[in-house]
Amino acid sequence: MVLRERLAALDKLRSLRTHERELVAKLADPDVAGDHRRARELGLARAALEPLARAVDQIDALLGELAGNAALLATPGILIGLDRELALMARDEQPQIEQRVLELYRQATGSLAQADDNKVGSIMLELRAGTGGEEATLWTRDLLDVYTKYAASKGWSVETLELATEPGVGGVRSCVLNVRGQGVWTFMSFEAGVHGVKRVPATEAQGRVHTSTSTVAVLPEPDEVQVKIDWANDVEEFATTSQGPGGQNVNKVATAVQIKHKPSGIIIRMMESKSQQQNRQMARRLLAARLYEIERQRQHASRAAARTAQIGTGERSEKVRTYRWKEGIVADERLPGEYALRDVLAGNLAPLHADLLDRQTQARIAAM
Repeated sequence: MVLRERLAALDKLRSLRTHERELVAKLADPDVAGDHRRARELGLARAALEPLARAVDQIDALLGELAGNAALLATPGILIGLDRELALMARDEQPQIEQRVLELYRQATGSLAQADDNKVGSIMLELRAGTGGEEATLWTRDLLDVYTKYAASKGWSVETLELATEPGVGGVRSCVLNVRGQGVWTFMSFEAGVHGVKRVPATEAQGRVHTSTSTVAVLPEPDEVQVKIDWANDVEEFATTSQGPGGQNVNKVATAVQIKHKPSGIIIRMMESKSQQQNRQMARRLLAARLYEIERQRQHASRAAARTAQIGTGERSEKVRTYRWKEGIVADERLPGEYALRDVLAGNLAPLHADLLDRQTQARIAAM
């Protein structure tokens, strides 16, 4: 096959290189530099594209070298003239240069397969106790610990937006976290789905193994320009008193905020902060993320069959992983191997995520 035919996605790669250069120019704009949140978002997007842009630059340089060598070799009588030695060197170099081009192309297409994911630098991570009663809340707390440790190891920031506990046993009924950092969606999107645990609960008197579950939803937090919300006409907002522990001030002062998005029926109640304004901002961000996820799923459902075969769909009903206490292993439904439970509970999800990412990348490249 001719080399050019093997570089089918090169034009797409070049367009992304152009976009990376546009992002560099925007980051140099004083107005953008003064908007720290916007600068961070653009910086994350640029960092995601930078390896791809470098690879494309190298590919184009090597293609130029190949073209130069080909032109030299096409010169009449070159192999018997004074420049014969130079021509022979150029001929011998051609296969090596072509091989390097293909290696760089594979790297770049791998980056292309993850380019959209890598541009998302902020997610809403929702955990909810599923089947299993009190044990399910304990399992949800354990999962929360795993993700908190993993985020710390990646240098991501974590903000608690919502936390509902089970005071009797110290479990967690539900929680919503905002997690920010480079690659956060690329890796954490693999966590969406149902996580089951097989173990003897702390509340089990006869030592029987129970199966409990927690559901995990991972929502990319969109830029404001990606989600259009008519706050004046489509959203109802009102302040209310908080419920739960915290003393008289918590229950008497209207610091909690509830908002309802009338077109979708989504209702969000936020009371984590003692500031009404902060609760309002967090509620609005969570609403935007949920609306964005609805639209993302709608688009996902309409894509081609090759696209629907990809992993990490984010459906809550999708069982993704089982944690077996007795055997000390973790089995992911999407992978053939098993992983050490002790490492996963310590927040070391890197090996598991690396295997999932490799599988996803190969499927996306095959679908290009």
